[in-house]
Amino acid sequence: MAAPEVALRTLAHNVRAARTRAGLSLDELGRRAKVSKGALVGLEKAQGNPNFATLVRLADTLGVSVSALMEGPAEGRVRVVSADVVMPLWAGEKGSEARLILTTSGPAPVEVWRWKLEPGEEYPSHPHQAGVVETVSVTVGQMVLVVDGTEHAVEAGQTATFDGDAPHTYRGSGIQTCHLIMTVHIPPSPGSAA
Repeated sequence: MAAPEVALRTLAHNVRAARTRAGLSLDELGRRAKVSKGALVGLEKAQGNPNFATLVRLADTLGVSVSALMEGPAEGRVRVVSADVVMPLWAGEKGSEARLILTTSGPAPVEVWRWKLEPGEEYPSHPHQAGVVETVSVTVGQMVLVVDGTEHAVEAGQTATFDGDAPHTYRGSGIQTCHLIMTVHIPPSPGSAA
């Protein structure tokens, strides 16, 4: 089986399992995540090609990380992931991209992303669930982080953090490609408290 087919089957299994754990019908998940029931039925049958925004809405609604929807079972105590073997989840028209490298395990997972933003290209993100905190650490170049309509310049060697439940946008700025590492800190799900 080809890698995209395996990934789609894994996604289908993980969405169905997370929906079942949350006790949601297809109708209710669709209503809350603003995804059509037909698209969800197709997704749970490993059909279709959901976009990044749909995956984020589903993950937020189900209270899990995006990678929890995409990853197969853990293979051991240590995971080493090379960014170049992870497919981009978003690609811009000018060559920008976002790759979800991995997600930590535990009751409050952290997603680790590698982004590349070309000058002038941007990615607008919808607000996440309450309690999500994002950080962006620019390693090369510069970007503009827009949170709640306010622009913040972030340059190589700087890190910014913000509550992800506000509208936010990442935009490449300057004259060179901006490279950054983003982490998304996801709050523990209600059932994970010990």
